[in-house]
Amino acid sequence: MKRNPMTREGFRALQEEIERLKKVERPQIIRAIEEARGHGDLSENAEYIYAKERQSLIEGRLQELENKLGTAEIIDTANLPDDRIVFGSRFVLCNLETDEETVYQIVGVDESDISKGKISIESPMAKALIGKRLDDEVIVDTPSGTREFEIVEILKS
Repeated sequence: MKRNPMTREGFRALQEEIERLKKVERPQIIRAIEEARGHGDLSENAEYIYAKERQSLIEGRLQELENKLGTAEIIDTANLPDDRIVFGSRFVLCNLETDEETVYQIVGVDESDISKGKISIESPMAKALIGKRLDDEVIVDTPSGTREFEIVEILKS
């Protein structure tokens, strides 16, 4: 079984989503189904059909999340090396073309969110950065073209 590397923060976020789905969404949809049943003929009852579809989506998402947690390998980011980039590292990159500096963290696939600077371990950028050290220059092929970065700081987690 393939392990799914994840930060403790990412693991908790998935657990919280499961809790929300089980304790809030699922009960709401069960009530909606019961209410829609009370409106008569189920074959032409749009509320009932919609509620059943929503229930199916919720159950599918729950199964997906539980599978992800089942294969999760939590990586402790508390004791990461600060001399090179590894899974969980937070670091500052300088785009050598624009001189813009941005903070990133390499995280699991299910945690990635580029708007928050969280890049997937499986992304081309993360693959190019793993093992690199302070002041190294890295060329990354991105969907928007080739970019060149310099690692200007590796932050303590």
